[in-house]
This record gives sequence, C-alpha cells and structure tokens, in this order.
Amino acid sequence: MEHNRRCWTLGAVLLVVIMGSSALTRGAWAQSHYENLHTFKVGANGYFPESALVMDQAGNLYGTTADGGGSLNCGNQGCGTVFELTPGANGKWTEELLHSFNSNDGEWPQASLIFDQAGNLYGTTYAGGAHGAGTVFQLTPKSDGTWTESVLYAFCSSIIRAQCADGSSPLDSVTFDQAGNLYGTTAAGGSNSCSGLGCGMVFKLTPNSDGTWTENLLYSFCSQEGCRDGRDPESAGVTFDQAGNLYGTTRLGGNLQCEFGCGVAFRLSPNADGSWTENVLHVFCSSSACRDGADPNARLIIDRSGNLYGTTDTGGNVQCGCGVAFRLTSNADGSWKEEVLHTFNLGGRRDGKYPVAFLTFDQAGNLYGTTAAGGSNSCSGLGCGMVFKLTPNSDGGWHETILHVFQDHPGAKPEGGVIFDALGNLYGTTIGDGQTTFGSVFEITP
Repeated sequence: MEHNRRCWTLGAVLLVVIMGSSALTRGAWAQSHYENLHTFKVGANGYFPESALVMDQAGNLYGTTADGGGSLNCGNQGCGTVFELTPGANGKWTEELLHSFNSNDGEWPQASLIFDQAGNLYGTTYAGGAHGAGTVFQLTPKSDGTWTESVLYAFCSSIIRAQCADGSSPLDSVTFDQAGNLYGTTAAGGSNSCSGLGCGMVFKLTPNSDGTWTENLLYSFCSQEGCRDGRDPESAGVTFDQAGNLYGTTRLGGNLQCEFGCGVAFRLSPNADGSWTENVLHVFCSSSACRDGADPNARLIIDRSGNLYGTTDTGGNVQCGCGVAFRLTSNADGSWKEEVLHTFNLGGRRDGKYPVAFLTFDQAGNLYGTTAAGGSNSCSGLGCGMVFKLTPNSDGGWHETILHVFQDHPGAKPEGGVIFDALGNLYGTTIGDGQTTFGSVFEITP
C-alpha cells in the first residue's frame, strides 16, 4: 500500500543523505538462512501479497493477494485471491488457489486471514461486495479439497445510513472473541464526515442461528472536536486483553501538529448496557519533532503484563522520519506511558525504513518485524526493506538485529508482518517492486 501522506514529504526524505556516525547503533547482522518459498507472477493465481501469513497445524501456509485471479470484473489486474502453500518432501512448496474473488463477493483482499476452531478461514476485502465498500468473508473446506466462500457482511449496506454509517473499506483482519463474534475496523465510513467519506469505525459481527451475521457499530471515530479521538484506522485491526477490552491505533487524528493529526493508540471498554467507551492512550507526535513516532498503521500486540507494542510508519529520526517501534505501559493512575524501543534509520541506509506491519513475539520475549523500505540502495534507491529482531537488554534498552535485507530479487518490500512455526522459523511475504517482481513468500531460519 502506498504511503500517500507523511508528516515529512517523500521528496524531503530522498534529499537526506544519512552519513551514519560510528556513535549510532546500526544494528547487528545475524547469521540466519533466507529461503524463497514461492514467487508470484501476474496471472490467475494472484500477485501482490500485502499481508501476513497464517499457518495451520499441519504446517501449511495461507494468505491473500491483492491482485490477480481469474475474474476480469476488476479489470486486467483481477480482484485478488486466497492461496495455500503446502510443503513437499523434497523441500519445495506447492501453491494452490483456494478462491478467486469476482467483485460481487469482494475485491482486493489486503489483510491476513484467521482460523476458527473448525478450520474455516476468515478475512476481509477492501472493496467489492454487494455495495462496493468491502466485505467480511468465510472460506469453508470441503471433503474434496475445495473451499466454499460465503460473504458474512457487505459494508455500506443501507442507503438510509448516510455516508456508509455501517463502515466502508476494511483493510485489516478480523478478531474472534471467546463467544465466536468477530471484531474489526474499517478505514472509512461511520457516522462522521471526514470529507463525506467517514472517518472509520470499529465493528462487531454476531452469528445468527440461520447462518447470517448481524453487524453492530462499537465506535465511530472523529466523534470529538478536531478528531482528537482518532480517525482512519486503515490497516490496524483490534486486539483483546484478558478483561475483554479492545486496543488499536488510528493513522490520523489526535495531535494536529500533522495536517490531519499523527494518529492515536486507543482502548475500547465494554459497558453493562452494551455500549463501548473509547479512551485515547497515547497521541503520537506529542514530542519534539515527532520523536515518539507518527502514523501508526498496524495493529497492536499485548504481552502477559498487559503492555502494548506496535510500530509507526513515520516519525522518530528527525532527518528521515522513518518510523519507530514502541511500547505502551499503563501507570497506576490509569494513564499510559510510551517508550520508543527503536528509531529506524538512525544508523543510516543499512537500517530499515517505514515499519508498516505489526510486531511478533517469540517465546523469549524478543520482537520481530519488517520494514517496507531501507536496508540497501536497491529498489530505486529507497531500499527494498528488511526483517529485524529487537532484543531487550538488561539496562532496559532494546538492541536491533538485522535478519535479512531484501535486494530486489527474489523478493522486495515486505509490507506484512512475520509469523513463527513450531521450530522457530519465520515466514512472511513481499509485494515485489511491481516491475520485475510481483511478490514472494519467504522463510528465515535463525
């Protein structure tokens, strides 16, 4: 997904030459093995996988591609697909097309998938569906190995609801609660204006006995003056804590130091009457020159102590504004404190830029993630991105280790997060450079 708006313009970033002082931490390089498992090509099997993968208990990988597929309803680029990669005895992986979208059932899936306990897959499409504003869908495996798709909800479902008050354009995955309800965000829609498009919302889908699903609006952003409660959650979904609260981020709103606000981290708490109350935990770009980060574009993760971790697409290094990894910790008085764990590109071009994806924990408490650019001089000089690890130090700081730097081929520009298998191997996707490469699936063995 393109970075359409930054607190610092792309032109300014290109003019900056980072000289890289020896006093700055460039990050260590790890001796890890990188392997390309699958390369996508333009065509019916899909291309441009923009999201993270999900793995089943047998070790098969599942994901989505934003473009491609057999339908021409979305033009020559196709409407997107859902795919499965299966490992073979020879070490090679085989791709199988599980579903090709045709616009009527959705277009451009840009979010990762989730499983339920029965083995069904759930996801979202950014557009398409009955009203052209995106869908939540389910894929059910059949005994013959094929999968059946069902649209659970098509957004902007009622012309009576002005400005798609039930939401529009979901960009991230959905999340289950213990009762089997689904929760998620939409990048637009809701009950407030934002130039007539709506400012985004948080929704809940409840299954009915007849197989249908009912949507409920939990919170509509920009409900406060100046959108101080946030707006445009875009690619950030929601995360539950053990008490049933939901946490997330919005890319815009909050501090108006940026033109439309630099984003917030928020919590939604359920009330006894079924309503939800929003609390802003942190307003980004609250520090000098946005050193605390700006434009959070990924969902948060939570540790056993209730601390929240995430990334911002920009902010941090004042010369670059290439993003940060951060932690939010609750205080005794109910407030929250933000701590920047790593500022990207402080050490020059060998570090990454623009971490647009969520972070992932290993069992030891280390964090893993990707950056969509940086790491090298490839990909038109912006860098093709990298995979990194953040390790907590005994003094409270965090140390970055670079696991892999992309160099155009076979993959470039990872925009999704990474996941682990049971052996500690990492898996992820790249979208490619859009000219000679069109996406890949990779494995990193530490």
